[in-house]
Amino acid sequence: MMNVKKYHKQYYMPPVECLDWAKKDSVDQAPVWCSVDLRDGNQALVIPMSLEQKIDFFKLLVKIGFKEIEVGFPAASETEYEFLRALIEQDLIPEDVTIQVLTQAREHIIRKTFDALEGCKNAIVHVYNSTSFAQRQQVFRKSKKEILKIAVEGARLLKELTDACGEKYRFEYSPESFTGTEPEYALEVCNAVLDVWQPTADRKAIINLPSTVQLSMPHVYASQIEYMSKNMKYRENVVLSLHPHNDRGSGVSDAELGLLAGADRIEGTLFGNGERTGNVDIVTLAMNMYSQGVDPRLDFSDMPDICEQYEKYTGMQIDARSPYSGALVFAAFSGSHQDAIAKGMHWRVENDMDHWTVPYLPIDPTDVGRNYDADVIRINSQSGKGGVGYILEKNFGLNLPPKMREAMGYAAKDLSDHLHKELHPDEIYSLFKQTFENINQPYTINGVHFRQLEEGRIEAEINTKYKDGEFRKVYAEGNGRLNAVSNAIKKAHNLKFDLMTYQEHALSQSSSSKAIAYVGLKKPDGTLSWGAGVDPDIIRASIDALLTAVNNM
Repeated sequence: MMNVKKYHKQYYMPPVECLDWAKKDSVDQAPVWCSVDLRDGNQALVIPMSLEQKIDFFKLLVKIGFKEIEVGFPAASETEYEFLRALIEQDLIPEDVTIQVLTQAREHIIRKTFDALEGCKNAIVHVYNSTSFAQRQQVFRKSKKEILKIAVEGARLLKELTDACGEKYRFEYSPESFTGTEPEYALEVCNAVLDVWQPTADRKAIINLPSTVQLSMPHVYASQIEYMSKNMKYRENVVLSLHPHNDRGSGVSDAELGLLAGADRIEGTLFGNGERTGNVDIVTLAMNMYSQGVDPRLDFSDMPDICEQYEKYTGMQIDARSPYSGALVFAAFSGSHQDAIAKGMHWRVENDMDHWTVPYLPIDPTDVGRNYDADVIRINSQSGKGGVGYILEKNFGLNLPPKMREAMGYAAKDLSDHLHKELHPDEIYSLFKQTFENINQPYTINGVHFRQLEEGRIEAEINTKYKDGEFRKVYAEGNGRLNAVSNAIKKAHNLKFDLMTYQEHALSQSSSSKAIAYVGLKKPDGTLSWGAGVDPDIIRASIDALLTAVNNM
């Protein structure tokens, strides 16, 4: 039996009300992005990346548009040290990209970190120590004053070593386990660090507030961030950064509300990989902005390629339903969804729409390298007429009458249900041809001739096969050629039906293209029977469609 009584709230609300973030409805500009895929993401892999994979991943991050990339904890392992050295010595860091290195606020680790940075011009040195009540009490067994001293001494050493090496490295400080720290104390520690660094407009400091472990609902985190932003010293010269994790499944929400609360920067990983449930998913966060008309300043226009490379380097699998990036996130199997999407796509064309408003698709799939045919309308036993009709029209140029789309939809549902599989466009087209096109059994016509009568009437002579296997000529009149042939068939075989629907169109724009005709017949019981005919001659196509509809009765 689960024991809920062993748990209680471990977070702290700010000492004053901080709810300005709640008055805003959206983020209006992209934050500064910092990828931590090569550190947080890598340390969470069952098999960490090799040096070569890290270099390739670094190049991918640069191509996407990251200007700040945390490359590792060079004092933590020889592999991470060698990776940093490779980036520097092979001149792989573009001039507009700043690498970030992580270090604990411990002297020997900080010194080794600076050794690893030798020769690097653009770097952020990120120092941290844990400040939460639980860590102070259980792990370090130190007072608030002692924990603050660790942070200040670490900040001072960063400044001294940077001055000594003649570089202008930027500094970042994280009160690790910020979400479990009393806001007033977190502010005191951060302000003490800033007093050491004395940030200026041309050399801003970064204060990073991580939800190292998510302990609260996102609005609580937002209030904590707002409190820090409003009360932090040197605020105009501080880049307020967030590093949300995902323990409660709300990493993206934490980040979005934190940006509303005053944050300027986000640290995260491409697809949310990280320790435990992971870091904030930057793809989702950035594409959420994009879907609201905000330029995220990251290029995800070839999402399939990014996904493929990510999976190759990390050995991780991107879930098929992962927002924006998953293979099925734009796929509609539901018949009603497919119908709405198909109509929405037609609406865009008919009205020359500038803005994207297609139902069930938050963004245009082509913006991230997906396509409508393979990724949007997908057919299985849950699908309906809209999706099947859209695929036949989009892929094969068939514009079925509405009621015929319904019949074709049922045929596709039945086949998918029988096979227990999704139907691909070629299979749907094949099913259409087998079910509705040029079917000449059990009734067959071998030759048709027409004669013009008075008052616009037409006489049709058909040569049709009877049950005894013999062909005989039958004559009948009608108010048009198709009507005359229809009457001849009914007369020859004693059939009863009404010609209810006729539609035709060319299958391409070329002068030599074939025509397709659709015929719908109403049977005595009121149901419809459908047929299609394809032929370079539209009259022949119409007769084939009529005969197929008769045979389908």
